[in-house]
Parts: sequence; C-alpha cells; structure tokens
Amino acid sequence: MTNDQDPNGWEDRVAALWERIDGHEPADFRARVAALAAERPADDAPALFEQGAAHDSTGLPEEAVGFYRRALDSGLTGLRRRRAVIQLASSLRNLGRPDRSVELLTAERAVPADRLDAEETALAGAVDAFLALALADTGRDREAASLALGALAPLLPRYNRSLAHYAQALLTAPDGS
Repeated sequence: MTNDQDPNGWEDRVAALWERIDGHEPADFRARVAALAAERPADDAPALFEQGAAHDSTGLPEEAVGFYRRALDSGLTGLRRRRAVIQLASSLRNLGRPDRSVELLTAERAVPADRLDAEETALAGAVDAFLALALADTGRDREAASLALGALAPLLPRYNRSLAHYAQALLTAPDGS
C-alpha cells in the first residue's frame, strides 16, 4: 500500500508496532493494536486480522480465532489472507481442532499458483509445515512426514531428487518400511 492509499500511515504504524512487540507486555500490545484498529471501520478486514494476530502472538488463540474468521469473512485479501488462514489453522490445531486445521490448510494448498503473488507464494512452505503438524495430530504421520520432507527437499544443497522421491514413497509404502 502506497502512502497515497494510506494517508495516515496506518500500515507503517502497524508494522512499527509489530517490530517492537517484545518491548510490550501482552495486554499493552493488544491494547495498542486495538487502538490502531479502532481508527478503521468495525468490519475492516486488515484491522481485524491485526487484532487476531496480536491475540495469537500474546497467547490468546481462542480470541484470535474469532478475529481471523471475521477478517476472512470481511473479504481479507492478499498476503494477509494467506497469513490469516495459516494462523487460524495453527490456532485451531492448538485448541484441539487439528481436523479443521487440515481442512483449511489443504484448501489453502490447493489455491492455484496463478492466483498468488510472490509474497503469498513465499508462504507455501509455511502452509506445508503447519499442515504437516495438523496431519501428525490427526494420526496421519506418514502424510505429515511426506509433506515436511517434500517441502525440505528443494532447500538442501544435495540429495534434492532423492529426498523428494522418498517423501513421495512414504505415501505408497506400507507402514513400517
């Protein structure tokens, strides 16, 4: 967002606050984010997302879930939309709903690449990592390991092809092999 689109510097002030999160007590940080959010309309999707993230980052995942859902329902787009899906799924998993986390992240993984910008695409590994955690929590350990290893394979300096092959083989090999 350019300064022309954000004449009050809201985005810059939000980013600056997040840079200083560790300098605030959790309740103070949430209050500061809420104050920034209050500058926007009540159904402003980015403001709702920021409040969700503030609750999530300060140990209140139940409250975060409501903000994330409202942000997504309010039409959150772009990078914040993808982050909201990842963070909502992570919070749900932490709250004992890994099944719902798997659903959300599986759907996010299926978003066509041509609908994502570079920043959103850069979070593909995060989608896979949180999906692997949720799969493990639902007892789907082989799928989780396959996904995690498949995501790791391109990052290795060597053995990329072999690891990618073995990751895929986990899905077809019988347990214990």
